Amino acid sequence: MTGAEQANSPTRSGPARLVLVTGPSGAGRSTAIRVLEDMGYEAIDNLPLSLLPGLLKGNAPDKPLALGFDTRNRDFSTNALIDAIDRMDGLTGAPMQVLYLDCTFDVLVRRFSETRRRHPLAPAESPGEGIEREFDLLGPIRARADLLIDTSEMSPHDLRAELERWFTPDGEGELAVSLHSFSYKRGLPRGLDMLFDCRFLRNPYWDEALRSLDGRDARVAQYVAGDARFAAFRDKLIDLANLLLPAYEAEGKAYLAIGFGCTGGQHRSVTMAETLAQALAEDGWAVSIRHRELERRRAMVRPDAQTGQPGPDRTGERRR
Repeated sequence: MTGAEQANSPTRSGPARLVLVTGPSGAGRSTAIRVLEDMGYEAIDNLPLSLLPGLLKGNAPDKPLALGFDTRNRDFSTNALIDAIDRMDGLTGAPMQVLYLDCTFDVLVRRFSETRRRHPLAPAESPGEGIEREFDLLGPIRARADLLIDTSEMSPHDLRAELERWFTPDGEGELAVSLHSFSYKRGLPRGLDMLFDCRFLRNPYWDEALRSLDGRDARVAQYVAGDARFAAFRDKLIDLANLLLPAYEAEGKAYLAIGFGCTGGQHRSVTMAETLAQALAEDGWAVSIRHRELERRRAMVRPDAQTGQPGPDRTGERRR
C-alpha cells in the first residue's frame, strides 16, 4: 500500500496513535517525520515542550499524531522531555510510543562531513564534539524509547519502508511486537502490556565462567535451558503468544510490549526475550528487542570525540 493510500484509509478503531520522534542530529528524525506525515499522521516538528500540554489536553486526537523533538527545541532539556514523556499518557487517551532514531558515532561524523553541515551543539567546533554532547543529553531519553531504529546502514528509502512496517495507521497494518529484558533493581520499563518474571530459572551469575557473559551467548542460553522448568515455560509462553497476538491484531492493536525481568537483567531475562523473539519471527511477526541493562552497560563507554573512534555498538535492538 502506498503512502497516499494509507493517508486516505480509515484509522484503526479506538484512540488514534501518538508517536514521539527523537534522536541525534543526522540520524533521520526529520525524514521520519515526513514519512509519517505521508502515511496520514498529523506531524508537528520542534514544538516547544511548554506548549505540549495545551496541544494534548482534552479529547484524544481523531487522527494519528507524530511529534518531533530534538536538542534544537527552544526549551529543550533532558529532564523536561523525560517529564513530558511520563505525563503524556495522562494528557490524552491516545496510545503513545517513543520512537528513537539512532545511529553510530562514526556514521554521524561521516554524514556531517559529506553535507558540510555544522553540528547544532558545536557550531564552532568539530561535528564529533557536538555528536558526543548530544549522545550525553539524549542517553536517558534513548533508554525510555519504546522502539529504537538504527539508521546507520539505512538509506531514506530503507527508513521509509521500516517506518511503514511499524506505523501503518490503517487496520491492515500488522501488529508490532517489542520484547524487553530488564533488571527489577531498576524498576519496570514503561508501557509494558505483559510481564514475565524469570527469576525462578537457575541463574548463570553463580557460574564464574558465565558471569561476565549475557543471555545472547549460546553458553548462557544453554545453561538457562538446562533448568528442568525451562522447556515447559518456553512452550507455554509460545502457546500464549500464538493465542493472544492474532486476537490483539484482530482488535486493531498496533503495538504490543512484552517484558522479561530477572535480578540483574543480564542473563535469564535476555535469554527468554531472545527465545521468544526467535519463535515469533519464525511465525512471521514483526519483532524488535530491547535489552535495557545491556544498553546501559554499553552506554557507560563513550566514543572519543577527538579521535572519532566509536565506542561499543550503540544499538539496543535487533531487527528480525
